[in-house]
Amino acid sequence: MAQTVGDFIVNRLHDWGVRKIFGYPGDGINGVFGALNRAKGKIEFIQARHEEMAAFMASAYAKFTGRLGVCIATSGPGASHLITGLYDARLDHMPVLAIAGQQARTAIGGHYQQEVDLPSMFKDVAGAFVQQASAPAQVRHLVDRSIRTALGERRVTAIVLPNDLQEMPYEEPPRSHGTIHSGVGFNRPKVVPYEADLRKAADILNEGKKVAMLVGAGALGATDEVIAVADKLGAGAAKALLGKAVLPDDLPWVTGAIGMLGTEPSYDLMMECDTLLMIGSGFPYSEFLPKEGQARGVQIDIAPDMLSLRYPMEVNLVGDVAETLKALLPLLETKGDGAWRKRIAANLKQWWKTLEDRAMQPAKPVNPQRITWELSPRLPDRVILTSDSGSCANWYARDLKIRRGMMASLSGGLASMGAAVPYAIAAKFAHPDRPVIALVGDGAMQMNNMAELITVAKYWRKWIDHRWIVCVLNNEDLNQVTWEQRVMEGDPKFNASQEIPDVPYHRFAELIGLKGIFVDRPEGLGAAWDEALAADRPVVLEVKTDPEVPPLPPHITLQQAKKFTESLLKGDPREGSVIAGAARQVLESVLPGGDRDNR
Repeated sequence: MAQTVGDFIVNRLHDWGVRKIFGYPGDGINGVFGALNRAKGKIEFIQARHEEMAAFMASAYAKFTGRLGVCIATSGPGASHLITGLYDARLDHMPVLAIAGQQARTAIGGHYQQEVDLPSMFKDVAGAFVQQASAPAQVRHLVDRSIRTALGERRVTAIVLPNDLQEMPYEEPPRSHGTIHSGVGFNRPKVVPYEADLRKAADILNEGKKVAMLVGAGALGATDEVIAVADKLGAGAAKALLGKAVLPDDLPWVTGAIGMLGTEPSYDLMMECDTLLMIGSGFPYSEFLPKEGQARGVQIDIAPDMLSLRYPMEVNLVGDVAETLKALLPLLETKGDGAWRKRIAANLKQWWKTLEDRAMQPAKPVNPQRITWELSPRLPDRVILTSDSGSCANWYARDLKIRRGMMASLSGGLASMGAAVPYAIAAKFAHPDRPVIALVGDGAMQMNNMAELITVAKYWRKWIDHRWIVCVLNNEDLNQVTWEQRVMEGDPKFNASQEIPDVPYHRFAELIGLKGIFVDRPEGLGAAWDEALAADRPVVLEVKTDPEVPPLPPHITLQQAKKFTESLLKGDPREGSVIAGAARQVLESVLPGGDRDNR
């Protein structure tokens, strides 16, 4: 049997090192699926419940492996469903290839069923490279260029394949004018700034008395180099959300997360520093960085368009983080642990006590912060952590203490609901021998994550380590937005938009063959985590949590406190519970005698 275009595509993907594809079938892409079947396992196909989830899986697979993530879908609605997950990869700079089917070439332009202008639809999210194939001899360079572009630029790319083309005999491009003859292979180059620029950066850093570092996802894989530079500069380091796993949290100068989900020590670090070294981070919120003119700045990033974007830097270094830090290190003067680091350590010690106090506060029925506080010391070695967007991300960011060897990620730039479970599934396909734990709010669980538990039920027996746990925070409330309404807008909770149904998530898990655990007493949390981690199969741990425990930012302005008070005066439907559970924590840091403005 002659090799079809679909066969060639599968073989070419294999030549590029692709071993897993996430997706969902349909008649618009049947030619490629037939080829996957004929390839007899050369590339494993992972069937998601929805194309959006498949794209999230491809994005997460790229994050957790450093390799290309690939997702596939049929024409029309299958292709359009990919978009949200692809934007997750696009905004977090992940190399992902989307392969989408299309109607037959003779039908295009005829208002045919499921005919969508896919190149135009993908143009923004996959703007680095998106092309629709029109001839068999064209497919070779489309595959090669899409993958090389995705890997080289850390971008999303897309190929659109008309269904009739997929079944045609493959033809190599002829040796003639107007043809392309491409090849396989890409090795990431070593990118290091010129020595003169490194010396300029070193001069600034050496002159600093209070150096603050901000590390992001670009510093993953450069933990030793970041620690060496920080120790030489006597610096403190905050972590952007996607950089949570860069530095272990047992170091006394690592202040944890920064921003709305961040810590007080990270806020203090930025407000008091005189020098800022920003490494591999696109952290978006400038109000949490030093005031303009307060600190001198140096930034390192592989992407030039991310330099000097959040804070005006004196020196911008384009380069790989690890290699650039290695080159910079000999030029730095040793400062040691002086008063600056001692202040950071003292702030941290007090902060961990504050977090413990908040986690142990009574609630109705369970304080959500206590979930992560109880989990943190129980985290297995080499665990992979994922979190959804929403209030659960606050506890993920602040309370979970990362150790060396762990991995952690979530939807960063897009901050999409519904990413935690597909991320956790991709983590298992990337590293089947590692335990995986996901934190999910009930809103995201209802939106699209419950269905992906069926994916877990289908595949978990293939995983070497069966420890896969999703913890659902069930508070019957779209909680993060509820608090944003109160604190940012001064509006009371809008029940029509915020209340969601109570669903027995743990019982659904049991229905499909997983283990379900339910907790509605705070004293049962520790034992529940122990039981989940000891289970012989994936677990859904459902905790009934109190929606009136506020996901507090590290610094509350007087304006935010005023808005919160206004929301109560307007008649919040949970006013009594809010006052009992939140008002003290929200207001104590801005009123006279509070623990921040009067320290």
